[in-house]
Amino acid sequence: MDTYDLIMRNAEEVVTDEEVRELADDPSGKRAYVGYEPSGVLHLGHLLTANKLIDLQEAGMEVVVLLADVHAYLNGKGTFEEIRDTAEQMKAQFIAYGLEEDRTEFVYGSSFQLDEDYTLDLHELELATTLNRAQRAMAEIQGGETAKVSHVVYPLMQCLDIEYLDLDLAVGGLDQRKVHMLAREELPELGYDVRPALHTPIVADLTSGEGKMSSSEGVTISMEDSTEQLEEKVNSAFCPPTRDPEGDLENPVLELFEYHVFPRFEEIVVERPDKYGGDLTYEDYETLATDLESGELHPADAKGTLASYLDELIAPGREKLREIRD
Repeated sequence: MDTYDLIMRNAEEVVTDEEVRELADDPSGKRAYVGYEPSGVLHLGHLLTANKLIDLQEAGMEVVVLLADVHAYLNGKGTFEEIRDTAEQMKAQFIAYGLEEDRTEFVYGSSFQLDEDYTLDLHELELATTLNRAQRAMAEIQGGETAKVSHVVYPLMQCLDIEYLDLDLAVGGLDQRKVHMLAREELPELGYDVRPALHTPIVADLTSGEGKMSSSEGVTISMEDSTEQLEEKVNSAFCPPTRDPEGDLENPVLELFEYHVFPRFEEIVVERPDKYGGDLTYEDYETLATDLESGELHPADAKGTLASYLDELIAPGREKLREIRD
């Protein structure tokens, strides 16, 4: 896989493709980041963007993980002491999951977001940005909560983070799109360059195939899950044998294969008794998806295989959590 294809693997969208191609031509020393609120145990939502960071490291880029303690504080996630304890746990989990420790820079937001220059730039952004524009950018982050002033400040800080971390590429889930577009609109007004943005997909709700998988609203898989809990969740997942003709429902089992399993394993083996056709080996996602829809691969066999490979991925992080808590 060439550098551009590796950077673009499983990207839902990039803004802009031309800018990303320029990065792919000379990735050495270029810096990409994802920001995470220190809010608890890593789950598959965190790990989807972490997979992209692993791709970027393989492509030769430097990776920055923003442990966004000030953002978490603004979002009511606890005291700074509590938030930082959580951040240290998350850092250990990311390393256990596969980010290369000596090539990953972990940065606390409070290490620069409370400085005078940053604060003055933030006030300038506040002056330049309408309340409606800031509210549109924060909508995905805020969820159904009643808006507070802190929620409006939150996306403006995300814009400035891109400049103050000296980044070449901003990475986030598709729910970060409005923030990145705000950054592209407003940073030049402060005399700063725009950066390209890469957005990863949002995995559908595990039990219904609708909406998005959410640790706060439904069933998700996290590093806290035991092997048995993970198997139970995957076995109960929505997995229709054919695509939804209306396009309203997704197949979360296939999405987890596509976005989590195939990027981390060279081949996937579905173990089956000889009387059911014997083992199946897949080197690419498309073939597995085609076999599931044709009936060659039974949903129960797909789920069992998915649970096994996901368990292998999160096992090191699960063990790290046990060490931290003991």
